Amino acid sequence: MNNYFDYAASTPVSQHILNAMKPWENEKFANASSAHQAGRASAQAIQRARELIADKIGALPSEIIFTSGASEANNLAIKGVAFKHLDGKGHIITSEIEHKCILNACAFLESIGFVVTYLAPDKNGRISPSSLAEEIRSDTILISIHHVNNELGTIQSIEEFGAIAFEHNIPFHTDAAQSFCKCDIDVDDMDIDMLSLSGHKIYGPKGIGALYVRDARDSELVPLIHGGGQEAGLRGGTSPTPLIVGLAAAVESYPTKSDPIEKQFLDVMTQFDCIRNGGVSVVPSTWSVTFHTDEEVTRFTSDYPWLISQGSACNALSNVASHVLSAIGMSEEVARRTYRISLPPYQLSES
Repeated sequence: MNNYFDYAASTPVSQHILNAMKPWENEKFANASSAHQAGRASAQAIQRARELIADKIGALPSEIIFTSGASEANNLAIKGVAFKHLDGKGHIITSEIEHKCILNACAFLESIGFVVTYLAPDKNGRISPSSLAEEIRSDTILISIHHVNNELGTIQSIEEFGAIAFEHNIPFHTDAAQSFCKCDIDVDDMDIDMLSLSGHKIYGPKGIGALYVRDARDSELVPLIHGGGQEAGLRGGTSPTPLIVGLAAAVESYPTKSDPIEKQFLDVMTQFDCIRNGGVSVVPSTWSVTFHTDEEVTRFTSDYPWLISQGSACNALSNVASHVLSAIGMSEEVARRTYRISLPPYQLSES
């Protein structure tokens, strides 16, 4: 076993994906917006990437908007809706255990007059569909709840959330950075109006992600970056063809079977007095483990000096318990004995 087990924070880029990207860096480097033949070749490569990603979630290629990553995609979804309502403001529903980029975007919107409701999870990090239904108001303009929690691995009831949003004619957004390619997603079956994804969580390069936007060409989202009309006018800037090609290659070559490391990991964890958090509905590659005593923590970290984290990467440099662990009721003492161990990701079995 190697010692890197922080794959929920970032994954390596394989040689196969690097090889797919390389020609678009130094040979086929033309701007995809150029009208000449070289520009059209770049545009065609980007279109193929849209098709691959769209097919993965049951969307149309025209509904895939490339961004710099999931954080930008989340901001575009949330602020893009909110900025349409600056005159009258409005109400947004999210959860207490979203990624920090969503919580900080919502905090910003609160500072300029929007009202945000933060749904509380249960002890396993699950958000109740009934709690969502109870908080809907006549001025609710957006619901944003993640698909898989980045610390616990808990899978949320996205299909039920989407049905509730659809029933009330409210746009529904989900952050799928931790579920894209790992879990089956169909944006129509799940009534998802916007979905964020990231390249570097699925063996793709850093600096690239996407936002699925239903009927993007007719969308009234307010862009965060104004430019030359790229990405259906929703995200300006020269298209990063190498990164987009790399993201597509990652989707196309994503593993569908578990890594042998999983069984070895399970054998290791049976040696320690600990529990797995997140309940039964979790992705197999993300483990939130709480050791029952400080002695067990010491024994684990000395016997297995793995590169792991306490909470998510965005909380790793903080000395306080992560907001996710606090939200599910952990004291600081228990949170201190809790680690996220994330294995190489793969497709969740349907069985």
